[in-house]
Amino acid sequence: MGEEFFIIDVEKGMRLDHFLNKKINFSKNRCQKLIILGKILVNNKPSKKSYILKENDHIKVFIPSTPLNVLQPIDLNLEIIYEDEFLAVIDKPKNLVIHPSITFSGVTLINGLLFQIKNFRKMDGLRPGIVHRLDKDTTGLILVAKSEEIRQQLQLSIQKREIKRYYWALIHGHLEKQGKIILPIGRHPHNRIKMAVVKNGKPSITYFKVLKYFNNFSLIECQLETGRTHQIRVHLSYLKHHILGDKLYGLKENCYSNESQFLHSKKIEFIHPITKKNIFLESILPIGFQNVVKKLSIK
Repeated sequence: MGEEFFIIDVEKGMRLDHFLNKKINFSKNRCQKLIILGKILVNNKPSKKSYILKENDHIKVFIPSTPLNVLQPIDLNLEIIYEDEFLAVIDKPKNLVIHPSITFSGVTLINGLLFQIKNFRKMDGLRPGIVHRLDKDTTGLILVAKSEEIRQQLQLSIQKREIKRYYWALIHGHLEKQGKIILPIGRHPHNRIKMAVVKNGKPSITYFKVLKYFNNFSLIECQLETGRTHQIRVHLSYLKHHILGDKLYGLKENCYSNESQFLHSKKIEFIHPITKKNIFLESILPIGFQNVVKKLSIK
């Protein structure tokens, strides 16, 4: 089984191996080995790792086969916040991976989308319609497209920073009332599962404002200007204001360890790619999140 990519304007100029490292989350060494073995085709021809991508290049990646059942429709009873013939916005529950990958072939959001949204069956690849991602334990709004054309338009809007995404998080400690975090993010030098603030990382910007202070905790809203992997979690962890329930970047001692990660995709705003209307959508906090906020308010 493989994956295919069509290069859009903001991706041109990237090296092939760097592009693959970003898109399929393989190490650079593994990407380079796939290229050498002829498992990566550019416009249906083998290429070099140093190839510089051009707009509209067609990339084919041949990867180890994934069990066919990962792309079967499964009723996950997803909550659809908004839907039209071009796109949809889903309120993702906790403990749900967005799409299958080389390392994960269990049930994902894609299975639920295939069950509830017919158009998804017309798209190929392991991540049909996925415009952006949410981590497994991050809840809330996620935007999906019903065609490859719309997906590319929406991804371009994200890269141009035209789509506004707001997250609510419960964190340890007290930040200043509002601010801007500008810290470069890259792969962790010793743990490839994690990201980290690193000197030569990609520019990463997170805006925040405090919604409410509690004793030793804060409820904050974050807005992404860039969208690096684990960006909010990495930025807050680096500042020692870890998100409650974050098992990868958070504190080991968590007084609410029975709950999931307290990071929720709360609001999204964008211009519809076809109708050009402004779309603003908001999600309700999960019950567990609400209950902890209430408990903290009483203390």
